[in-house]
Amino acid sequence: MEQNTLKRRGVGLIGVDKARSFGGYTLFCPLTSDVAHLVDIDGKEVHTWKLPGRVGRHARILPNGNLAVNTLRSCQQTTEDGGPFPFPFFNKYGGGIMSELDADSKVVRQFVDPMGHHDQYHFGDGRMLYASLEPLSREDSAKVLGGVPGSEIDGITYADMINEVDENGKLVWQWKVSERLPRDEFPLQPHYTREHYPLINSVLPLRDGKHILASLRSVSAVIIIEKSTGNIVWKLGSDVLAQQHNATELDNGNILIFDNGAFRNGESITYTRAIEVDRATKKIVWEYRDRSQMISFFTPFMGSAQRLPNGNTLLCESGFGRLFEVTQDGTICWEYVNPHFAPYPDEATATIFPGESNALFRAYRYGAEDIPWLQKKLGRSWWPWS
Repeated sequence: MEQNTLKRRGVGLIGVDKARSFGGYTLFCPLTSDVAHLVDIDGKEVHTWKLPGRVGRHARILPNGNLAVNTLRSCQQTTEDGGPFPFPFFNKYGGGIMSELDADSKVVRQFVDPMGHHDQYHFGDGRMLYASLEPLSREDSAKVLGGVPGSEIDGITYADMINEVDENGKLVWQWKVSERLPRDEFPLQPHYTREHYPLINSVLPLRDGKHILASLRSVSAVIIIEKSTGNIVWKLGSDVLAQQHNATELDNGNILIFDNGAFRNGESITYTRAIEVDRATKKIVWEYRDRSQMISFFTPFMGSAQRLPNGNTLLCESGFGRLFEVTQDGTICWEYVNPHFAPYPDEATATIFPGESNALFRAYRYGAEDIPWLQKKLGRSWWPWS
């Protein structure tokens, strides 16, 4: 009998309602591998990319049809100062090699920051916005509030930075947690180790070009930073969020957030939800939870929510490799479970997460018009459910 619980429950395409689904193609990267997969609405794999290394978190298709992806350095590589990875978890979520690949997996351009992690936004012209780390002094590390006492790395806490580099890799803008984040207003929640503060897991330039949207996991906050001043001009905190991921700006200006729900304030039941927040009022104007049992949709870490052109939302229940699409009224119209299982190849991550995994960080859905080279590959000019 199959002993892997997820495999036993079923993998691949679970179901599809083509009358309600947006259709298109879904891109995902198993965290244990160096391959990105593109599947159609029937769950059939239509394309893969061989990546420069094991994926750091996720991949995204750029407007020019190329693949933007961040991958990990080899576990044998060292940081610039000659030391190893800063702490064991960095083996899992570091992603310091930021590449753009063509459809044949050829590297078109590449930028490396050994301390880059979690999220990199590729503008498509070589510029990038991404999260990175810097070690605080012992004195400044001690000033970080909250978290598990004594869980620093040799007395050191690593703090986040957000960097923007131009097409030549030159730093053109930087925002440092060490300088701009008020520690008393953003304490680490008590369940978190003090090795990484505040664990920025998504960064996104807003459409106005003047602000940056960022998700701070271990303090349960989403913030908007004004680029010209570095000031935090908007905040949604732990009274609403719980270890959230993947904050994005919608066409109407609202913010869509994947709210994981671990250690949710004031509630004893753990559940994940996706919420759309009105930026002006901070009120939740749309929410998805599992209709049958709230606990049936839950991943304590990672995850994504993407609003699709027809108003549906693609969700990634990361810890279980589950992807599903819901309508505005919460009806599930497509579900797929990543069938690619493998152990983590490096000892540090395998020690933390033993056994086979099909985990994903994020997933993205695209229409046929977003990937014109794919139509040529498949020999079709137009087809339903593309």
